[in-house]
Amino acid sequence: MNVDDDVEKLLNGEGLEVTLEFDSAPAQVQAVALRKTITYIVSAVIFNEKNEVLMVQEAKENCFKQWYLPAGRMEEGESIVEAMRREVKEEAGFDCQPITLVLVQEQGPQWIRFVFLAEITGGSLKTTFEADTDSLQAAWWDQESPLTLRGRDILQLIATALKYKEKPWHPVAKPIDMCCHVVVQRLLLAFTGPNDTLWILLANAKELHLPVAVSAKTHTVTWAAHRLVQETMPTSYYELEVNTKGILGLQHNGRDPGKTDGLCFNMLVTLEHTGEGPHTVLPPAVENPRFQWYKVETCGLREQIQQRLTTGSLLPVHSLY
Repeated sequence: MNVDDDVEKLLNGEGLEVTLEFDSAPAQVQAVALRKTITYIVSAVIFNEKNEVLMVQEAKENCFKQWYLPAGRMEEGESIVEAMRREVKEEAGFDCQPITLVLVQEQGPQWIRFVFLAEITGGSLKTTFEADTDSLQAAWWDQESPLTLRGRDILQLIATALKYKEKPWHPVAKPIDMCCHVVVQRLLLAFTGPNDTLWILLANAKELHLPVAVSAKTHTVTWAAHRLVQETMPTSYYELEVNTKGILGLQHNGRDPGKTDGLCFNMLVTLEHTGEGPHTVLPPAVENPRFQWYKVETCGLREQIQQRLTTGSLLPVHSLY
C-alpha cells in the first residue's frame, strides 16, 4: 500500500475499502440493521431563484398542518441519495438531484441525519388537491413570513445550505457507493509541528494503513477517534486535545439490508498538546506497537492537508448529544 496515494484519495473525496478487521473497536462488533438498530434521516434544502426555501405541510397527527423541510427516514435497500429524492417527490411533488451534502448531524451511530442542498429537475409543486399521508401540500417560504414550524432545528439547516449556496466552503460532497457493515471512522489523524512539519498516525497490522475505528452505541460517532488515541497513547492521552475537523468523504451502500447498512466516515482529525515545553514540537509517543507516526514528506500532499485544516474546507459533522 502507498500511504500517500490513499491520503490523496481521501482528500479528493474518494473512498477506500473497509475490511472486516478494525484498529479500534468495542468488545463486540455486530452488523447494524437499518430501522432496527440504526436510523438514518435525510433532509433536503431546495431554494428557488428568490432564495425561498421549499417547505412541506405535515400530515402526521402529532404535527398536523405544521411545516418542515422535505425529510424522512431511509428505507431498507436505499442509497442515501435515493432516500432524499424519494422524500422530496412524495412530500413536495418535485424530482430533484443533490448538489452536495452540507451537514451531517448525529446522536451516536444509532441516529444520523444527512442534510443535502439539492435542486429541482422536474415535477410540480404539491397542492392541497394532492394531499395524502406523506404531506398536505408544499410551498415556497421566504423565511420571514409567519409559518408554524414543526421544529426550529431546520433553521440551522436552511442557514447552512444558504451559506454554502452563496459561497461554497468545501468541495462537493456526495455519498460514495462502498460497502460497510458497521458505523466507523477512518482517521486521517494529523499532528502539525514547527516549520510546516506534519505527521499522520498509521496502523501497521499486516501493512501500513490509515486507522479505522468502530463507533460505540453509547457515545457520539466521533468519540471513536478519542478511544483510538487513548489506546495508542495512554500515558499522554489526558494531556492531548483530539479535534474532529470535519468529513472528507462518506461511504455507504445499503443494497444488502442487515449486511451493508453501515457507514464509513473519512475524517480529518488533529491532535495537539495542551501543555507547553520542548516536547510539544513533536507528536506524542506511541505506546501501542500496532501504530506508528508517519512523517509526510511529499510537499504537495502536506500542503493539501494543511490547507484543509487552515481553511476548514470540510463537510461539518455536528454531535447533538
